Amino acid sequence: MTHRSQFRGVYGVLPTPFSADESIDFASLRRCVEFCIRAGSHGLVVPVNASEFTTLNTAERRRIVEQVTGTVGRQIPVVVGVSAETLDVAVDFASHARATGASAVMAMAPLRNPLPPDAILDYFAAIAAVFEGPVFIQSYHGYPASQLPIELMAHIITTVPGTWYVKEETFPAGQRMTELQASAGDALAGVMGGMGSRYVLDEFARGACGTMPACEVIDAHVTLWEALEDGRAAEAASIHDRLLPLLNFEQLYGPLAYKEVLFRRGVISSVHRRESAGRRLDRFDAAELTRILANLEPLLSDPLTTSSRDRVESRR
Repeated sequence: MTHRSQFRGVYGVLPTPFSADESIDFASLRRCVEFCIRAGSHGLVVPVNASEFTTLNTAERRRIVEQVTGTVGRQIPVVVGVSAETLDVAVDFASHARATGASAVMAMAPLRNPLPPDAILDYFAAIAAVFEGPVFIQSYHGYPASQLPIELMAHIITTVPGTWYVKEETFPAGQRMTELQASAGDALAGVMGGMGSRYVLDEFARGACGTMPACEVIDAHVTLWEALEDGRAAEAASIHDRLLPLLNFEQLYGPLAYKEVLFRRGVISSVHRRESAGRRLDRFDAAELTRILANLEPLLSDPLTTSSRDRVESRR
């Protein structure tokens, strides 16, 4: 198992690409993995919120994890999401993650099922016991998870062996990171940000060890992080300013936005979702996204090309 000190940097969250018949497009998933590795992602995360994991059944989640860990090999760490509604299901996912060679697992509190603090501690203890490696507690700001108080997370971290990391994405994330680090002390190996890396400058200043954004512009996120690590604060702030319009667009549309960009970049074959309620980006959204991406193009390792734009037009 991966040592607790190895988790640092930008960990791209993979989508779940779907075909028109709503089956999983594993060829596109493999291209996502290869794209992230080529773009310098320090690690990968799947299947979690940005992966639309709540639309997947147990067999699909397992197949996705198997393909991702198999494609990655040992090139970079893979953090596997094992969130579930019950302890037994989460433990089963953690056991499977261990068998596939995952580097760590990550879980929110039991989904759609608020539990008392002792039961939540037991839930994370059971996951850690079966995985026998690093566990991320995912502190998420809304449905389908229950929010976790700082005091409870610190208690879990200092009590349960293996619960060394936190992904903090409850508002205000930066202040919560500072409070958690003070409460958990050396038992906490690190805390990473989420929420699209919108707050990464503040999080890095507070001692965050990394960030977990959706992967559609992972190359730009990596460039920003490396500027922070090198002490080039002004350059990092400039990159962040350039990224913000896309991050705001993502906040509005979530997986619709992630998949549209990955489609335009030629990484996935379609933008289909299982639970989109019929929603699609309209022509105004498409035009705004085109403008945003044109401004970001200098930060992209695989720039948008004429053929990329033709893919968008041919679909409309």
